Amino acid sequence: MSATSATGAMGAMSADAPVLLMADDRACTFTRYAVRALTPGRLVLLRFAEVRRDLSDDYLRETAHLPAFWVRAGVPLEEEVRRYETWAAALPARPERFCNPSEPRQAVAQRFAALAGLPHLTEQQVAWVRDKAAMKDKFRELGLRTARYARVADAAGVERFAAVCGWPLVLKPVDSFACVDTFRLTGPSSCPDPAVFGSREWMVEEYLGGTEWEVCALIHAGEVLDAWPSAMPCRPLDIVDGAMNANISVATGEGPPVDLRGMLQRIATGMGLDHGYVHMEFFLIDGEVYAGEIGVRPAGCEITANHGHAYGFDVFGAALDVYLGRRPLLRYGERRCAGDLLLPLPGSGVVRAITPGEELLRIPGVVDAVLKVDVGDVVAARRASHNASGYVHVTGTSIGEVENRMREVLGTFTIDVAPAVQPREAGATHP
Repeated sequence: MSATSATGAMGAMSADAPVLLMADDRACTFTRYAVRALTPGRLVLLRFAEVRRDLSDDYLRETAHLPAFWVRAGVPLEEEVRRYETWAAALPARPERFCNPSEPRQAVAQRFAALAGLPHLTEQQVAWVRDKAAMKDKFRELGLRTARYARVADAAGVERFAAVCGWPLVLKPVDSFACVDTFRLTGPSSCPDPAVFGSREWMVEEYLGGTEWEVCALIHAGEVLDAWPSAMPCRPLDIVDGAMNANISVATGEGPPVDLRGMLQRIATGMGLDHGYVHMEFFLIDGEVYAGEIGVRPAGCEITANHGHAYGFDVFGAALDVYLGRRPLLRYGERRCAGDLLLPLPGSGVVRAITPGEELLRIPGVVDAVLKVDVGDVVAARRASHNASGYVHVTGTSIGEVENRMREVLGTFTIDVAPAVQPREAGATHP
């Protein structure tokens, strides 16, 4: 971790900043920050008609003042880029920079940027950060340890791998994220239905013990500027089965005894990553690091915001700077622990009651409380690490203090969901 650190993005907010084209397939905190921070004419949104349902009417009204190009479904991307070029020529200033905060849109968004002549990840780089099997191969090429794995097409393939590595195992689609369709298998009887394997490409890997950590970093001009570790009170695979859903940014020296910046620099150099926000899970087992998975985008849930609270700096502004091609000045004003706790969403239906955010803010250490649903909303729970009815940010002097305060929040928070017809995903009305 560098000794100095970060506020920035005042340049990003100025009228002479480059125009940024940002992929926008959901109302995330980073996109909302960019909407507020960039001066008029400096932000253009790239949207995809096939996922229009994921953008609420409220959010579309909130961003209606911004120019937005919609990529039509079922139309060749080359044709859509030609249409975009004509559309962008009529703007006061054309986009010169590009940012994609979306994991599932990574391939199509980066290809769109490439065709439009904007900074982008190459097809090979997208494969390294989206195809988890190709990712592990690249990690090994760069000298990093990883879990053993195999691509599989059926339960027989899983059992052949188990004969070598033993149980338990982890089964997942090679392009999954947020633990969607990811399972811990304890034996042959826990393999999914055979029909599942025909729908996507799958892989199986050994289940690693030890301690799982997360780390985020900013890259500018190929250099990893700094690395911010996060503790995980519970593993993501336990979270999707009901464990506490939280991450805790550790700015107090309690982090893992690992050269995180050096590890991420090795990856950034090996993958040829020029700029952007990266986040990565890794395992520490008997003092040895095992690389898990890496994403080249802002981290999910509210992990990115945690770092701002823990280090006392404008983390979203710094991230925006690197996407605009500018080096942020990292100046930190705090050294504490800060985490995001996702509030439970126990089922699908109609919300009948929920603890108000004001009550949660009275709990020691809680500095922010956001509810994504309200009484009367129809919601849909799903098995994913981002399944939640809202979130709080909690600060403290140590990992343990933050975790204890989070458990106090969970002891206070209640939500009552009654069954309903045709539920939709939480946050669609109140993003």
